[in-house]
Amino acid sequence: MGYRTLEINVTSAKDLKDLNLFSKMDVYVVVSLSGDKQKAKTKVDREGGTSPSWNFPVKFTIDESAARQNRLNLEFKLRCDRSLGGDKDIGVVYVPVAELLNSTGDGKSMQFVSYQVTKPSGKPQGILNFSYKFIDKVAAGGEPLVPEAKAYEPVTAYPAPVVGTSALPYDGFYPPAAAPHPPPPPYGYGYPPPPPGYGYPPPPPGYGYQPAVQQPQKKNKFGMGLGAGLLGGALGGLLIGDMVSDAGCDAGFGDFGGF
Repeated sequence: MGYRTLEINVTSAKDLKDLNLFSKMDVYVVVSLSGDKQKAKTKVDREGGTSPSWNFPVKFTIDESAARQNRLNLEFKLRCDRSLGGDKDIGVVYVPVAELLNSTGDGKSMQFVSYQVTKPSGKPQGILNFSYKFIDKVAAGGEPLVPEAKAYEPVTAYPAPVVGTSALPYDGFYPPAAAPHPPPPPYGYGYPPPPPGYGYPPPPPGYGYQPAVQQPQKKNKFGMGLGAGLLGGALGGLLIGDMVSDAGCDAGFGDFGGF
């Protein structure tokens, strides 16, 4: 059967027992539902005395199945507000919710009812007046039922991020790892790498990069050329020295023969 909301308007009371001897009573009502910890308290009427009025609205969520099994009751506890000695109970009214369900009228307008007030001694005195009606059914948790047409509302979503064209498609495998570089030859052993022009030709250039051109090593301008020049200069000096010496000897011997 589900749950329904019960609206109540605590209207007034009359002919209550007067607990004050020298002044009017200040009366209020505490309304509660059996099995429910929530309570509602009306304002305090300080003018009506034994016939107060409030016109105070109250709402409760009713388990219709439990109510029809006569397991739910409304309690209206009338109390006198006092500054000295604390508040005192005037009387109480118990109303089975099943009675209200069985006499809802057209279900649209408020129904007015009156119930006898019972004093703490158990004797009846006074009348409590209130009105009520049941409204739309609600969900099990006390929340209003949501029509199916509104259960799913469109949700504004953000556009998916644009993927760059440079991203590689994922095929479920990781790319192969690059081949490791060969270890360097041990110190002092092995042959030096062949000069350019020997061995296998260089590999074809890859995509996006120019092939590296190996510049031939320039010959040292010094070294053998410098040594040869020095050696040639020394030999030339020696030859010139010998020639001068021979010329001097020839000239000397000629002069000596003239004496």
